[in-house]
Amino acid sequence: MLTRLSAHKAGLLAVAVAALLWSTGGLFIKLLPFEPLTILFYRSACAALLFGLLFRNAIFRLNGLTIFVSIVYAALMMTFVFSTKLTTAANAIFLQYTAPIYVLLLEPLLFRLPLERINIWTIVVCFLGMVLFFLGDLEMGNTTGNVIALGSGVLLAAMMLGQRKNDPTRHEAAIFWGNVLVVLIAIPSYLQSATPQPLEWGMLLFLGFVQMGMGFFFFTYGLKRVLAIEGSLLGMLEPILNPVWVFIGYGETPSKLALVGGLLIIAMLSLRVVIKERTKYRQYKMMQSEEVQA
Repeated sequence: MLTRLSAHKAGLLAVAVAALLWSTGGLFIKLLPFEPLTILFYRSACAALLFGLLFRNAIFRLNGLTIFVSIVYAALMMTFVFSTKLTTAANAIFLQYTAPIYVLLLEPLLFRLPLERINIWTIVVCFLGMVLFFLGDLEMGNTTGNVIALGSGVLLAAMMLGQRKNDPTRHEAAIFWGNVLVVLIAIPSYLQSATPQPLEWGMLLFLGFVQMGMGFFFFTYGLKRVLAIEGSLLGMLEPILNPVWVFIGYGETPSKLALVGGLLIIAMLSLRVVIKERTKYRQYKMMQSEEVQA
């Protein structure tokens, strides 16, 4: 179907599908009766197999930074599943999406970029949103899960920065070996777990091959064909839809303050993307005008 569309429309559709697939993770993690490491074993084993089949020789393009990103990716996968089990799925995904805060703080140091005013406002607003999570969940006993989810956001930021600094041809290798590392860590839990029932097998295979594996495949395909603003805004479908699926399929409802905090974070990040892209467009038009006058 993608080949029948224009390259741009195919890219938009691919990114939207990726965000949709990723958003289903919280529901199945909640529904599965296994320990987090057991779920991680099955999911990462399937994802590694799929990446190995799709990218073959590319998974062997290793360097020091690729290995670092693989380790960060493995920790990211583990903290997300653990936090989803320990707190609400909404908290887990919204707090993971605080990653841009750390990216905005570290980018000026790593890439010698100025700390812009809009970035400062984004950090302040997102920090206020994070505070609302913890105020809303003190009585629910979700503090441990929230702290782990917050760590997941730090790890996501580290992975984003690592992949940005690394050669794009090595990105698939980082994901593949990160999944392999998760499998190795989770083997003891897998060996002690019960054999999944048919319905559980279906959920585990979906998490590995579809939610994680095909999600990354569609996202990689789409990002090469859409504008940065389009990819960023469509990617926001994941944290918005994740709590919706969990509410429909599992009946879990986040606290009101946590929900407000999450929406505040997503709204501010989306607003920043729009403002940044409008600024770039104005600068581009000014450059064109100066060239014409010259």
